[in-house]
Amino acid sequence: MSLYLSMAAFALAASISPGPVNIVALGSGARHGLRASVAHVAGATLGFCLLLVLVGLGLHQLLLRWPLLGLMLHWGGVAFLLYMAWKLASDDGNLNNAQPSQAPSAWHGAAMQWLNPKAWLAAVAGVGAYTGGEQHLLWLFTWIYGPICFISVACWAWAGSVIRQYLDNPRHLRMLNRSLAVLLVASAVYLIL
Repeated sequence: MSLYLSMAAFALAASISPGPVNIVALGSGARHGLRASVAHVAGATLGFCLLLVLVGLGLHQLLLRWPLLGLMLHWGGVAFLLYMAWKLASDDGNLNNAQPSQAPSAWHGAAMQWLNPKAWLAAVAGVGAYTGGEQHLLWLFTWIYGPICFISVACWAWAGSVIRQYLDNPRHLRMLNRSLAVLLVASAVYLIL
């Protein structure tokens, strides 16, 4: 397998597998539709690409040198996952209420990546596996990863928009949101244990 295909396969496996960013994209697509969710998708993609580049340029070494910073990121991620779970669980399930909520923003998507342990693992593992400290390989990996990440997260938002037609009943949307909230809490609990 060529280096390009191997990088693409890694990017696809890491980006499309379930995780906090994808769960929020699914919920956003179901609640707000695909078009409104594109900002979250783009922010998540750009946030991850920036994380990938910075890890490749030595950010991981900084975290190893200052463990308190890593600990703060860890607990910030746990808190953010719990906050997102609470937002999903407390949603009323009405798609057409008088004061509609806003879809997650690009900043929200980017912040989720920086607080997402899955993203950190993918960045560290990918940089370690594919760049060997070579900057040209880091940039190549980032250019391959970016579109794949965008399409992968967008697939989750699209899936949410597809199931939206079945969520006209607020009870059904509440059930979906609470199920997604449970998944986010499970992710947070996993990080605590």
